[in-house]
Amino acid sequence: MTVAGHRHERIAEEIQHEVGAMLAGEMADPRLEVSIMVTEVRVTPDLKNVRIFVRIDAEEKDRKAAMKGLEAATGFIRRELLERLRLRRSPELHFTLDATDEKAARIEQLLKEAKKVDSGKPDSGKPEGA
Repeated sequence: MTVAGHRHERIAEEIQHEVGAMLAGEMADPRLEVSIMVTEVRVTPDLKNVRIFVRIDAEEKDRKAAMKGLEAATGFIRRELLERLRLRRSPELHFTLDATDEKAARIEQLLKEAKKVDSGKPDSGKPEGA
């Protein structure tokens, strides 16, 4: 991989660290007082766009409010990243709710239900009485 390829990966890690630190106590918005964790950051190779995946441990209405709070804080976060990481240009930030845990729980639930249904049926692969 080229040096430039490693650069955007390194910047993604730094952004994840800095945004996590900001969310841990530097934000004054009450909508952001719920538990918010930056799970992943993806930076385009040209460093113009950053997708920040967050997990929000809260009720659905508080989760929606927190996402609106993040959108409202985007300008502040961009300026802070520009200053802290000494970037030439401030990238566009896009916050995305990371639903991986919810999807995994749903798949696990479906698998358990399928197993219950399957265990109630006789096994057609074995001969009777064997």
